[in-house]
Amino acid sequence: MIANSGQIIAAFRDMAATKNLSVDELNELIQDGIMAGLARIHGPNVRAEIDVDDMSGEIDIVVLKRVVEEVEDGSAEISLEEARWDDDAFEVGDLMEIPMDFTEFGRNAVMATKQRIVQRIRENERDRIREEFADRVGELLSGDVQQIERGKVVVMLNLAKDADAIIPWKEQNPRERFRQGDPIRAVLKKIEESPKGPRLILSRADPVFVESLFRLEVPEIYQGIVDIREKAREVGGRTKIAVSSRDESIDPVGACVGLKGSRVQAVVSELGGERIDIVPWHPDPEVFARRALAPARVAKVISNYDNQVITAIVDEDQLSLAIGRNGQNVRLASQLIGWQIDLYGSREWLERGADNAIFPDAEENYETSDFPLSELELPGDALEALGAAGYTTFLQIINLERGEFLAIPGLSIDAVDQIVALIDELTVIEGEEDAQPEAFPDEEHTEDQGVR
Repeated sequence: MIANSGQIIAAFRDMAATKNLSVDELNELIQDGIMAGLARIHGPNVRAEIDVDDMSGEIDIVVLKRVVEEVEDGSAEISLEEARWDDDAFEVGDLMEIPMDFTEFGRNAVMATKQRIVQRIRENERDRIREEFADRVGELLSGDVQQIERGKVVVMLNLAKDADAIIPWKEQNPRERFRQGDPIRAVLKKIEESPKGPRLILSRADPVFVESLFRLEVPEIYQGIVDIREKAREVGGRTKIAVSSRDESIDPVGACVGLKGSRVQAVVSELGGERIDIVPWHPDPEVFARRALAPARVAKVISNYDNQVITAIVDEDQLSLAIGRNGQNVRLASQLIGWQIDLYGSREWLERGADNAIFPDAEENYETSDFPLSELELPGDALEALGAAGYTTFLQIINLERGEFLAIPGLSIDAVDQIVALIDELTVIEGEEDAQPEAFPDEEHTEDQGVR
């Protein structure tokens, strides 16, 4: 039995309501579906005028056919002889209107109508998902675990329950286990096309997931006051992030840690206990490398700008801490700064013939206290240029070479010469008689000269 048009419209309205379709969108889908049914009855080139009454749900269908002497396309044409059966006034070239009731549709035509409407609804849903999530890559999404099949977690998202969203095995934390119905959060990594439409690939293993969690927990990051400048992660083990602040009054590390560690602990809990190191970012690779190797204390760093290699030397009691379990700490530090880090213990470095001054003996031990650059007799524009480059204290510039100073925007050659002279003056130890002559190739005498 074929249902009347009102029942058909009511059924399709119920379906469209779950897909958030407007009345106009629904009517367009119904008209397209009816055209598919008419094509099943009359042929592929059928033309028709279809009107859907929004109030009653009644459908008016008028099939249009051109009057011709000899029919070549029965779906769009009707012979003059047949047309004059209805009205003797028809002439060749006239357009004949043939009213048709939906109840005249056979079962095949009704099925064709339904299939077309369902197909269009699915296509609209897929297009909506593409448009909704195209600009949300890297965003944190939440939902529930729908099922776990062949290692992947199928997620029903809270805001798009019909979206096909999965977390592949390689994007999961191997230390985590989920069951059906568990709430879950993940970051949208990419959108890929499948035979069933767009598929959302989620991740809990990407470093962006950690960044998204901090953005959720730290208001200063969400507001753009604190930035996560770099990040490196080995999922399930350890994450390092480098942060900076746009407001000098706000400590970026403290903002991320929170009162009594509340903010970072919330992120650690979401990551299943994964360790997180938060370090202040710095534009100078040498300073950044020292901080990135935390919690180890670095005694000396030497940079090779051409090859982007940092040589870091640490005391023996800091070596295992700097390396980390299975080399994890130094590996993540290297990823964080974007340079290769070659790590040496003090004993190995000295065995390679390094300068003993890097690790002075106990008899030569002395303290070097840090102080603000503003205490130096430097021009105001030089202090401003150094500050803009991230240098505010004496120990931050003590190891810089003349060429590195010249590379700082806003520093004149005279200012660089003045800074280098001040560093030489403040870092000379008086009374050293055994300084190496090759350390001062421009001088003819080595007596009473100090060692930097």
